[in-house]
Amino acid sequence: MVCRGCCCGTPKVPGLDHRAQLTDLRASLAGVANVRPTDCLDACEQANVIVIQPSAEGRKAGGRPVWLGLVNGPDAAADITAWVKAGGPGLAEAPDILDLYTFAPSRRIRQALDD
Repeated sequence: MVCRGCCCGTPKVPGLDHRAQLTDLRASLAGVANVRPTDCLDACEQANVIVIQPSAEGRKAGGRPVWLGLVNGPDAAADITAWVKAGGPGLAEAPDILDLYTFAPSRRIRQALDD
């Protein structure tokens, strides 16, 4: 999921072509993963936010959604794409560089997405 709500994907995060970021993610992951824009994920202080959901196989292997914030450059998007292509949560170790972007959303936000 790629947040495109009140802060993410808007001029509030300057210096990034938000439309191009979404287009590039979709093109890079075509046939590998669905890239879905979503409304505000209520983590505006982390804009732009991307949530990587594990595949069914990844979930069976113990993978859980990974929240990435401040994804405001092409290098971060390329690292995310490479990880998803390698299998993503539960199936492939995330590159160490993604530790810089990983954050834990509030329990309320996580529960709302699980419903």
